[in-house]
Amino acid sequence: MTLYFDSQTELSLPDFSCEELFRSVAEKVLSTEGCPFECEISLSLVGPEKIRELNREFRGIDKVTDVLSFPFLEFETPGVFEDVDESSFNPENNELMLGDIVICLDRASSQAEEYGHSLKRELAFLIAHSMLHLLGFDHEEKEDERLMTDKQEKALSSLGIER
Repeated sequence: MTLYFDSQTELSLPDFSCEELFRSVAEKVLSTEGCPFECEISLSLVGPEKIRELNREFRGIDKVTDVLSFPFLEFETPGVFEDVDESSFNPENNELMLGDIVICLDRASSQAEEYGHSLKRELAFLIAHSMLHLLGFDHEEKEDERLMTDKQEKALSSLGIER
C-alpha cells in the first residue's frame, strides 16, 4: 500500500505518529471490506482556512468541516471491487487509486475535546469514516449512516482504539 501523508497545518502534531495511525486504520478498513488490491491513498492535515476553501470549492458549503473525502472511484455497490477496471490503477505501481482524505487538525482536536476522547481516537475515526467514503459508502440515509458507524467502530475496536 502506498500512503501519501502531508501536514499543512500550523497546529503542532500530536505525540503519536499520524502516518502510522493512518496506515493501521486504512489497512484495517480495507481488509475488513475485503479489498483484494494494493491501494494508493493520500492524507493531508490542514488548517481551518484550507478546509473551508476546499469545502466551498468542491461542495458549495462555505464553512469549516472536520474531514473531506475525494474518492477516485465510483462504486456501483459500496465496497464491491468486481467492477474495478484497469484505468483505476496507477500504472507506475499497479495499485488501486482510491483517493484523497483531507482532515482539519484544528477541528479534529476541538471535536476530541468536545466528545471527551483522545485526538488519536478522533483522527482514527475520521480516517475510518473517510476510507469508507473512498470505498463508495455514504450516510445520506439513516440506515446507511448506521452501517457506516458500525463499520467504523468495528475497525477502531479491532485496533484497540476505544471511545
